Amino acid sequence: MCGIVGAIAQRDVVPVLMEGLRRLEYRGYDSAGIAIRDANAHLQRIRAVGKVAELQARLDATPVEGELGIAHTRWATHGIPAERNAHPHMSGEKVAIVHNGIIENHAQLRDALSKSGYEFTSDTDTEVIAHLLADLLAVEPDLITAVQTATEQLLGAYALAVVNPDDPDRMVVARAGSPLVVGIGAGENFIASDVFALLPVTRNFIFLEEGDIAEIRRNGVTVFDRDGNEVTRALHESNLAATAADKGPYHHYMLKEIFEQPGVIAETLEGRVYKGRLLEESFGHEAKALLDQTRGVHIIACGTSYHAGLVARYWLEEIGIPCSVEVASEFRYRPVVVPDGTLFVTISQSGETADTLAALRAAADMGYVGSLVICNVPESSLVRESDVALMTRAGPEIGVASTKAFTTQLVALRLLVLALARRHGMSADQEQILVEELRALPRQVEVVLQLDDAIRDMANEFGDKHNALFLGRGTFYPVAMEGALKLKEISYIHAEAYPAGELKHGPLALVDAEMPVVCALPQDPLLDKVLSNLQEVRARGGELFLFSDQNVKIGLDNYQNLTLSDICPSTAPIVYSVPLQLLAYHVAVLKGTDVDQPRNLAKSVTVE
Repeated sequence: MCGIVGAIAQRDVVPVLMEGLRRLEYRGYDSAGIAIRDANAHLQRIRAVGKVAELQARLDATPVEGELGIAHTRWATHGIPAERNAHPHMSGEKVAIVHNGIIENHAQLRDALSKSGYEFTSDTDTEVIAHLLADLLAVEPDLITAVQTATEQLLGAYALAVVNPDDPDRMVVARAGSPLVVGIGAGENFIASDVFALLPVTRNFIFLEEGDIAEIRRNGVTVFDRDGNEVTRALHESNLAATAADKGPYHHYMLKEIFEQPGVIAETLEGRVYKGRLLEESFGHEAKALLDQTRGVHIIACGTSYHAGLVARYWLEEIGIPCSVEVASEFRYRPVVVPDGTLFVTISQSGETADTLAALRAAADMGYVGSLVICNVPESSLVRESDVALMTRAGPEIGVASTKAFTTQLVALRLLVLALARRHGMSADQEQILVEELRALPRQVEVVLQLDDAIRDMANEFGDKHNALFLGRGTFYPVAMEGALKLKEISYIHAEAYPAGELKHGPLALVDAEMPVVCALPQDPLLDKVLSNLQEVRARGGELFLFSDQNVKIGLDNYQNLTLSDICPSTAPIVYSVPLQLLAYHVAVLKGTDVDQPRNLAKSVTVE
């Protein structure tokens, strides 16, 4: 869950590396560092605790230049955020390395290398790789041979970039379980964890595959597979603009991404629905055969994507399709019963979520009819390794707390539900109604966004709170879960979600005048039951913060409420998610937290 960037060129690469780090900061921001091979063939390393700006200040005070270098932003796994634990890590003057992932056998390797006389100065697993490479280079001075030999001894997930001061025209990289891309330039080449880091310098990319090792030179790239065979990997041209990850006029990426939702929802629907019909062909030609066989669905995801899957379970079971939803990290480690005709569905914003990717690989031999991924990154590992991909088209999402990725995931899941409903008796008239409700979504979200000022005023009541409850029933229970997650992620207020009917089985003990209770009240068959549950809250003095359909008659006293109008029943969970995002955002701003980069979290979770 860290950011890697590297460059080899016939110009000073420090500005390229620093811009890449700024673009990768969403992946990790506990510390940052850079290692440059200077004109005297020395490795100059500068590191700083905190964000990339702290590293830039160090560089401004002590400038370095060079045509070969690597850089890194860290999200701590092994060792606290401290300069000694920041990357790059070095072994004397022989080698510098940056690493994303976790080396599971680092303790054994550390013990063996310590006995050989290597001194460790950090608490990280990464430093083990640096000393291992130095040990191998002492016997075999060829860098790529040393990397190939070293990776054979590593257990776990990694993306690596290695430079040797004695080798001015080469950088060696490797990946297993963590993403790494190669950016192709003219007389210069680059590597990074993410294409966004390199968009200012190239639009042409090679996506390394599992087990690949690559030799990066100024005038060429050579890739070897896990068996050491030289292979050719396809060159892809990115259609992302270099400005796609800019904040524009917004104070935070999260707010920008919330307000982008009408547009990205429309983009997700573009070419997939037309004149009241789902254009199933837009899923790809492989999808039809897969969906024809589908009699049940297993959805696997993490975090926000897991909540999207929980909403989809209600939708799927409404049309008679059995569905289970599971957190990927649990799925990996238990026996799984796979009924005949079950489709394996993964959901991930980045497409590189380590637990979800491992679950997909484990599922390959379990008897599923096939795999379908709902994802936002076309070139990601999950997309490449799944049978069918349904892209969300949300564009770059930089804020750690997911917003537009979540709502576009729900839109994509709704399209999947429609495709399966066709196979389970949905009439053309029913399809037209549901498609038109989807087409109305961008307008409905735009109307909700007009409540921004009112939601900011509502957020003022949260400024001195330490806990909050979110309630919902039916599809609105996972919506409540997502609302609670957003609030806790960025405001650090402890927030939990419950099915409203469960209040009396325990959580009601927490309710008093200091406990905000947040609830969405759509006009649906469970409305009266939810209102009864809210009566229980008011009887205990709880503060109610409600978002309701304009036709709902609440019949309570002493509550705050904002009304939403013209919300379609099938897509209501998508629309009601937006005011909960805004509420979390404004509470976090009020409390003065780092909205886009909350403590202890990173955007793309590429470690277990």
